[in-house]
Amino acid sequence: MGFPCNQFGAQEPGTDAEIQKFATEKYGATFPLFSKIEVNGDGACDLYKMLTAAAPNDDGSTPIQWNFTKFLVARDGEVIKRYSPKVTPEEIAAELGDYL
Repeated sequence: MGFPCNQFGAQEPGTDAEIQKFATEKYGATFPLFSKIEVNGDGACDLYKMLTAAAPNDDGSTPIQWNFTKFLVARDGEVIKRYSPKVTPEEIAAELGDYL
């Protein structure tokens, strides 16, 4: 699932429809894209407050440092792990077997 956010270098300035079109046409995105949200600060959505509290950064801080931060969440809602933006979904795939 993807949650567009414009808090990182204003990389997501468009409307939800424009972001969906861009992600689909440029990157072939086939996963669900939700409406644009905030992930840091006072306006952070509740989902990201929960994710970042459950899986802080390696240094113990909680803010999302850049777009494409990923979280592995089990079917029961347990937050398993946070991944840096540089980690690709393909690199995470090996860890998914235990949670499918």
